Amino acid sequence: MYATVITKGSVHKPAEGSSHKPAEGSSHKPAGGSVQKPAEGSVQKPAEGSLHWQIVEDLPAPEGREVHIAVAWAGVNRADLMQRAGHYPPPPGASEVLGLEVSGTVIACGPEANQFSPGDQVCALLAGGGYAERVCVDERQLMPVPRGLSLRDAAALPEVHATAWLNLFMEGALQPGERVLLHAAASGVGTAAIQLCRHFGYPCFVTVGSDDKLERCRALGADAGWNRHQGSFVEAVKAWGEPSLILDPVGASYLADNQRVLAADGRMVVIGFMGGRSAELDFGRLLMKRQRIIGSTLRARPPHAKGEILAQVVKHVWPALESGAIKPLIDADWPIDEAEQAHQHVMANANTGKVLLKVAAPGSGA
Repeated sequence: MYATVITKGSVHKPAEGSSHKPAEGSSHKPAGGSVQKPAEGSVQKPAEGSLHWQIVEDLPAPEGREVHIAVAWAGVNRADLMQRAGHYPPPPGASEVLGLEVSGTVIACGPEANQFSPGDQVCALLAGGGYAERVCVDERQLMPVPRGLSLRDAAALPEVHATAWLNLFMEGALQPGERVLLHAAASGVGTAAIQLCRHFGYPCFVTVGSDDKLERCRALGADAGWNRHQGSFVEAVKAWGEPSLILDPVGASYLADNQRVLAADGRMVVIGFMGGRSAELDFGRLLMKRQRIIGSTLRARPPHAKGEILAQVVKHVWPALESGAIKPLIDADWPIDEAEQAHQHVMANANTGKVLLKVAAPGSGA
């Protein structure tokens, strides 16, 4: 089968007689037109650490509760960029191929798998391996495609809604009447969180990187917001009201200001450290306001824990997706063999919502 691998500066020659063609129908065209492709059969030397679509060893037969999926679409996440840079290795036993979520069609089931059958269209939360024609995943990490949604739509759901639901309602324990501060709110997780807050009745304040992104977040349901390039968000948040919950993928550079605005008995759920790993903590404010700081990741949780999260997502969020009250927000997509361009788009913070890769493997339903 084919998968996207991170090169080590080796020379790659496309396999002769390959039947797989780059996916067609990408909705995104990079500035300046389409990307030039090398002549078929030519020898290429990818840049060190570049992404390359090539033949890899096929998956062994599924065991236990494992399921094989023919991949239609894969989601791009900032964690993919971190793994590629060497900062976020996959959990022990997980595939080293990038990709934390996919949509597609079940093609094989292990002897103990009984929740899905071959032919079912699903989306899945992975520990790795999504940038490939086929993936192997525990059945507890699968969800049915919501009624009325396409496989493209479904690929934009698992990681963002699982992360948003987990950290707003399970780790963050939102209570009626509380307010939420969402940082990096134009991201896939951020835009999902905005819609969840709006749907379930929690006012939210957002921070983003441009006025255009701010307007888009308001259109999704954010009450108010702040362009981070205008300076500290502290006074704007205080004027809006104290948040009881902060969802923060930024980390160190926002810690002090987060503490300044977080309400008494408030929770700060940290899901990333784009702004650094280390910062000074004000223990006085922490104690006097009874603030709690919660670190949360999703990828390394075992299948049964991911299954519990996804069961809640299907129960509470899927009906809103099926009714249209919550919508998948897709910024752009690229064919899988142009994953490099998709990564550059995310790295530049150019997206509002999800970025996808079209795999369109045989049997995937794409």
